[in-house]
Formats: sequence, structure tokens, C-alpha cells
Amino acid sequence: MIFLPRAVRVYFATAPVNLRKSFDGLSNEVRAVLARDPLSGHVFVFLNKRRNQVKLLVWTRGGFTIVHKRLEQGTFCFPAQVTSEATSVPIDAHELTMLLEGIELGEARTKARWEPARDAAPTMTAPAGSAA
Repeated sequence: MIFLPRAVRVYFATAPVNLRKSFDGLSNEVRAVLARDPLSGHVFVFLNKRRNQVKLLVWTRGGFTIVHKRLEQGTFCFPAQVTSEATSVPIDAHELTMLLEGIELGEARTKARWEPARDAAPTMTAPAGSAA
């Protein structure tokens, strides 16, 4: 299980990448292909051409972290939102976990959950019975 803060986004690259690339090569892919900042703290997900390996690149305090997973059988699936024009697709952290566990995202069903608005400023309300 991967725990990510709410502010961290996950960007899934839609084009296959040569996974022999390491920190510098993948961060260049983030800049050139995905047009994102690799130092943002967001997670960037890359698949190889055969879709049996995945690498995650994230900037953590003081340096890059790479997570690399290779399947002995089967392949990773693309998120349902992938289109031919998109260079990357944002996915949720729980979708990333399902992808890494081999769960087909298109077939998985999740129940609706309440979440606070992402960009809404917190509102301060006076406690009941106090004069405002």
C-alpha cells in the first residue's frame, strides 16, 4: 500500500518509456514529454513497451525516489482515461495501488465517498451559542 498526501497528484505517462532510464532520464521524460516539473513532489508513472514493468518517479526531501516493479507473468493495464492525444493521465492514489496490484481499473467499482473540495478555503464558523 502506498500512502500519499492529498496534495500529491499521480500522473500516468501514456507512451511507453525505455525503463533502463534512471533518475536523470526519467526526470527528463517528465520535463520534455509530460511537460511537468519533476521536482513538484508529484508521482510520475511509466510503463515499458511490453507493459510488464512499471517505474514510479517522485521527488522526496533531498532527492528522487524510484520504485520499480517487474511482473513475472501478465501485464499492467492502462487507466481507462487514456486517449491518443494525451501524453499523461492524472489518476488517484487508489487507482495507482490497483494498477500495481493488477486490478483492471475499468472493471473495478468503487463506492462514492465524500471529499472536501480540493481548492476551497476552509471556512471558520462560530461555535453554537456564541455571538458573532
